[in-house]
Amino acid sequence: MTNPDYAVVTTTTDAEDKAHALAGSAVTERLAACAQVYPIASVYRWEGKVEREREWRVDFKTRAELVDKLAAFISAHHDYDEPEVIAVPVIGGSPGYLNWLTSETNG
Repeated sequence: MTNPDYAVVTTTTDAEDKAHALAGSAVTERLAACAQVYPIASVYRWEGKVEREREWRVDFKTRAELVDKLAAFISAHHDYDEPEVIAVPVIGGSPGYLNWLTSETNG
């Protein structure tokens, strides 16, 4: 079941509507087959100060070969000075789901 051909790309934003807009746009552009949006509490250091904020996390399911394009898309459409864009390889998955993911990201 191991397959390094897929990845989950994560970003966060400060508003639910922004998260849904990023998710919908990436899926519309076929850079991701799906995206999941959910609220989180973030604690991070920014400009020398520890911040605690409510954010919205977006996980994009995509093919590994689209990670760079998706990262560029997120950066271009994000309003943070330095948006989080982290890609994690998928090491396994059901064949049917991975086939669907491939078909939905082939444009």
